[in-house]
Amino acid sequence: MRANCIRTEENILFRKRIIFLGSSVSYGSAAGGHSFIEELVKRDKICAVKETVSGTTLTDTNDQSYVSRLKRMDPGLKPDLFVCQLSSNDAANMLPLGKISKNYTLDEFDTSTIVGALEYIICYVQKTWDCPVIFFTGTRFDNALYGQMVRNLISLQGKWKIGVINLWDNEEMNKTDEKSYALYMEDSIHPTLRGYREWWTPVIERDLIREVGRFA
Repeated sequence: MRANCIRTEENILFRKRIIFLGSSVSYGSAAGGHSFIEELVKRDKICAVKETVSGTTLTDTNDQSYVSRLKRMDPGLKPDLFVCQLSSNDAANMLPLGKISKNYTLDEFDTSTIVGALEYIICYVQKTWDCPVIFFTGTRFDNALYGQMVRNLISLQGKWKIGVINLWDNEEMNKTDEKSYALYMEDSIHPTLRGYREWWTPVIERDLIREVGRFA
């Protein structure tokens, strides 16, 4: 985990302390550890707490899962916002999807399933830090389970009043030509440095500003 804070001109994200929880995409594994997070620090002067470990899953399968790492984070951080990656590793490993629960209590969510882990993360953050929660998806790739994960995440918006940055269904991004896509993506999941700077960050930045404004 590392924190970065640079302050210059004020905007809607200025001086916001944001926790980012994710895996290789949030880390920037195809860009030398430089992802959209570093771009947001540079562009919008956020104070970022970057908790990212490549290869990890939402589903609580080991001590590096999203759930396990979340529980080890400092409850005294006092973030303004929590941003979480909808990990593709759960889909790649064909982990159980699960179902949306009728419950709102931490110990009643089945974190061995994807949806159960999502609900646990949302509930934990809201109870621990009482701040807005925003998830972001990956761009479109060939995996039906990930598509189901996106649909369930959207359904969770109504229950938990979370924000979603939905790159998966972004029509403009899905129309990107093959030549540009080859420059922007190392593979179907991981952006290159240019991909973060020119393709992902502008959309994430715009939608993050929209969501922060909605929660204000």
